[in-house]
Amino acid sequence: MGRRLVPLTLGNLSDLPSRCRACVFWELDPVSGERAERDGESASEKESWISSLLSEWGTCGRVAYVDGSPVGFVLYAPPAYVPRSDAFPTSPVAADAVQLMTGWIAPEFQRQGLGRTMMQAMAKDLIGRGVRAIEAFGDARSPQPRCLLPADHLRAVGFEVTRPHPVYPRLRLELRRAVSWRTDMELALDRLLGGPKPIPALRRS
Repeated sequence: MGRRLVPLTLGNLSDLPSRCRACVFWELDPVSGERAERDGESASEKESWISSLLSEWGTCGRVAYVDGSPVGFVLYAPPAYVPRSDAFPTSPVAADAVQLMTGWIAPEFQRQGLGRTMMQAMAKDLIGRGVRAIEAFGDARSPQPRCLLPADHLRAVGFEVTRPHPVYPRLRLELRRAVSWRTDMELALDRLLGGPKPIPALRRS
């Protein structure tokens, strides 16, 4: 199996799952997000957000390919570029951290080390830019990955609660720990990004 991990750009945005490539849950504040969905402008808003981030900050994600087909992704950005984060009761994300927004890995490619590979690539990218940590808002109710990653799954891979909340805790991971994730963490990382229920398939080449 040929594996490849590349930065997320406008050129490969279409390789994300259909529900993700036009999702602006994180990229817009709640009011603007609802308006974009109502007006059918979510896809263009997503493209505009990525374009702005690429020009002002740099890459904001990684896409994983196996034999030329996209099988997963992870998305992250500085909190200043993530308007939705301000709506959470446990905000703001710490000034020295980047926010892990969301991610996904196809169920049929779990338990193959892709989750660990993607997350470590993200960690190395951010360390190279001088970032110390990554934070995320967890969902303490749902065990299924979606726009908001499950809090239990975040804790299982080493995130620690930095601001507790019964529904939306904010969690933090020092990036040096992420770089040293061991092989025995692969199942936990797959649970974080994958979950047992599939979502619409990615494009197949």
